[in-house]
Amino acid sequence: MDKHYRIITYIVICVTLIFLLRLFQLQVLDSSYKESAEKNALRRITEHPARGLIYDRNDSLLVYNDAAYDLMVVPNEMREFDTTDLCRILDISKEELLKRIEKARNYSKMIPSLVAQQMSKANYGYLQEKMYKFPGFFVQNRTLRHYPKSIAAHILGYVGEVDPKILEDDEYYQLGDYVGISGIEKAYEQELRGTKGKRIVLVDVHNRERGSYKDGEEDEPAIQGLSLWSTIDMQLQEYGEKLMENKRGSIVAIEPATGEILCIVSMPSYDPNLLVGRARSKNYNDLMNDTKRLPLFNRALMAMYPPGSTFKLANGLIALQEEVITPSTRYSCGGGYNMGSHTVKCHPHPGPADLIYAIATSCNAYFCRAYYNILSNRKKYKTIQESYQAWKDYINALGFGVKFNTDLPYELRGIIPSVEFFDQRYHKSWNGNSVVSMGIGQGEAAVTPIQMANFVAIIANRGFYYKPHVIKAIGTKDSLNTRYSEKIDCGINKKYFDAIIEGMEQAVLAGTARSVQIPGIKLLAKTGTAQNPHGKDHSVFVCIAPKDEPKIVVFCLVENGGFGATVAAPIASLITEFYLNREVKRNDLEQRIVSMSTL
Repeated sequence: MDKHYRIITYIVICVTLIFLLRLFQLQVLDSSYKESAEKNALRRITEHPARGLIYDRNDSLLVYNDAAYDLMVVPNEMREFDTTDLCRILDISKEELLKRIEKARNYSKMIPSLVAQQMSKANYGYLQEKMYKFPGFFVQNRTLRHYPKSIAAHILGYVGEVDPKILEDDEYYQLGDYVGISGIEKAYEQELRGTKGKRIVLVDVHNRERGSYKDGEEDEPAIQGLSLWSTIDMQLQEYGEKLMENKRGSIVAIEPATGEILCIVSMPSYDPNLLVGRARSKNYNDLMNDTKRLPLFNRALMAMYPPGSTFKLANGLIALQEEVITPSTRYSCGGGYNMGSHTVKCHPHPGPADLIYAIATSCNAYFCRAYYNILSNRKKYKTIQESYQAWKDYINALGFGVKFNTDLPYELRGIIPSVEFFDQRYHKSWNGNSVVSMGIGQGEAAVTPIQMANFVAIIANRGFYYKPHVIKAIGTKDSLNTRYSEKIDCGINKKYFDAIIEGMEQAVLAGTARSVQIPGIKLLAKTGTAQNPHGKDHSVFVCIAPKDEPKIVVFCLVENGGFGATVAAPIASLITEFYLNREVKRNDLEQRIVSMSTL
């Protein structure tokens, strides 16, 4: 009996010890149950920082933040709730709500995910009163971008929800976060987004917040993103968009001494406020489906056009540098440039012309001959391939056929064909006349408006440029953006720019641009007409002002606008007058342009 008693006693003691050890492990060593209990009482909320503000060059606010609210869900904390009631508050279907919850569950059962974004203050207030009915759901503060002026949509860009690739590449973001999608918002996402914080709050059984955990001891405040000062002149941008209403095309104005973009207009455009708030997706789809106007397409950076007669300035510089002409070299015109049975026609003007007069009158024959001589220079180059490659190298150095890779997302490089392209087309049997149309800005060459504006800045600077960019300072107005402060030489001797500049001045005083003279301002200009195989030619114009100390260069292209002097020239000259004088006195010209439509 004693033996059996002792065995039972040992068993009871062992079982008791096992229970005590397990209890010690659960209560002292293993924190998982404590954490599970805490999750029922604590809620960890990510504090999203306000994005940095964006100012224009004169401290006018271009982009600021408004309060917004997102409905979040932690799938693992969900319990049964009235889906109909929540759908009514959010104004979505039950199918859509369940779809979003399933998406959140697939992403993570423990991490909060977005259910409804950017709710209004009214919806937020109404929902807060009923949060006890929706366990697992909570409201998170956000900020919403707002634009005081409905301008500069393409260059400012917009903010949207992160896609799976961004989530995979950058651990900063979680499902439902917002990120810059285009424009400045994209180029300066790292600076604008700020630093996330966190907040731990106590939650009761009715899903209501009951204050901070440990008096906020473990909270971390969000840090707002850095503000940006852009190079854009808001008033000039607004004026440029006004002039381009009911037209299709682009204006790019640059301060040549710095490469700072003063205005960059792409029309048709849209109100940037359309791409914020809960209506963003619908509005975006509407804009995407507008295939006639293409308002989302940034023509200033992505549209590629034949440069037209403005390209003659580049070929004039190269011909001078290659010493196949001098400023006094004269060529006869006689109505055009003859190539056997084919003639590149030219408008009537007195001749023979030297370089300055050829620029002023935009003589096709002169620049065809000069271009042909560049490619036929067998004293220097043994083959057409060598001479063409040398020409292409100059053109690339002048900013054509390359990307600037600055803070201008999605820019295209344009088209300057390679030697191999023409070798293949002509079976290696070609000469200067085969491609002579590029001497006058037609044929296979295609450039973007930003490239043409930068080229005009090179002329204004007599041989160099700074990469065109749109952000002047980061963080504070005194913290200058030095990323694009490198002075880039284009490889053309400074002395050769004198003749080009004199020709552009004569174009205004007595040539093709004389109709857009600005009282009191010495303007340099060149008209252009870019042939368009799909309809009426494009109107092109470039200008520099004032002559002696250039403060602005402008490129303007109006699709289907016809001759350069008809539409593009008045627009560019009005932009120049407005920027330099802060007012326009040629009101009749302004009214004519504003009321004109080329769509």
